[in-house]
Amino acid sequence: MSSRPSKPSKKSEQAAPADTAIDNATLANMLVELRADLLTKPDSLAVRFENKLATIDTKLDGIQSTVTNHEQRISDLESGLNHLQFLEAKVTSMAENNAKLKAKLTDLEGRSRRCNVRLIGVPEAVEGSWPTSFFSSFLVDVLGKDVLPSPPELDRAHRTLKPKPAEGEKPRAVIICFHKFQTKDVVIRAARKKRGELKYDGKPVYIYEDYCPEVLDQRSEYKEVMRQLYILKLQPSLLYPARLFIKAEDGSRRRLTSVKEAQHLLASYQKR
Repeated sequence: MSSRPSKPSKKSEQAAPADTAIDNATLANMLVELRADLLTKPDSLAVRFENKLATIDTKLDGIQSTVTNHEQRISDLESGLNHLQFLEAKVTSMAENNAKLKAKLTDLEGRSRRCNVRLIGVPEAVEGSWPTSFFSSFLVDVLGKDVLPSPPELDRAHRTLKPKPAEGEKPRAVIICFHKFQTKDVVIRAARKKRGELKYDGKPVYIYEDYCPEVLDQRSEYKEVMRQLYILKLQPSLLYPARLFIKAEDGSRRRLTSVKEAQHLLASYQKR
C-alpha cells in the first residue's frame, strides 16, 4: 500500500508568519540605528578631521617658523663668512706689511750699528771713568801700531746693558762706536786676521761686528757648516746680513743661498 505525503499541520503554518514578522522588525530597527549612525557620524568625523587639521596646521606653522629662522641664520652665516674672508685678506695684507716693516727696521738698526764693534773678554771695570779714552788706547796696544798708528777717535764706548756680573763670572761685552766707518773697517779686518792672537793682560780678547739680534740669528744658522767648510779649506765668508760665499780650489767664488744648499755642497766635498 502506498503511503501518502503528510500535510503540514495548521499550527506550523500559523507559526511561520510570526517568525518572519520578528525578523523584519529586527531589520527595521537595525536600519533605523544605521541611519541614525550615518546621520550622526559625519558630524563626529568632521570634528575629528577639523581637530587633526588644526593640529597639522599648528605643526606646519612651527616648521615654517623654524625654516624661516634657519634661513635667517644661514643668511647671517653667509654674511659672516664674507666678512671673515675680508678680515682674512686684511690680516694677510697686514702680515705682509708687518714683515716688510720688520725687514726695514732690521736694516735701519743694522745701519745704525755700522760703526760699532763688540769687544769680548775685557775684565770688568778696567776702563775706569773714561771708557772712550781707555779703549782708544787699548785698541792700539792690542792691534799694534802697524794697524792703528794713533789712538782712533771714538764716539762712545760702554758695556752691554746687562746686570753687572758677580766676581768670577764672565765679563760683559764692550760696545765701541768709531767716529769713522773706515777706521772701524780697518780694526775688523785686522781682528779677523789675528783672531786667537789678540790678548790683554795675558788673556785672549776678541773683536767682532756688532750685529742686531735678528741678523745674529740668521748668521748663527751657518755656524756649524762654516766650521766644516774651514776644515775642508774652502775659505767661506759670510757677508752681511747672512750671505755665504766660498772660494773653491780653482779660485772661483760661489754663493750659497741657504744653509741647506751649503750642507749639500759640504756633503759632496766630504764624499770626495
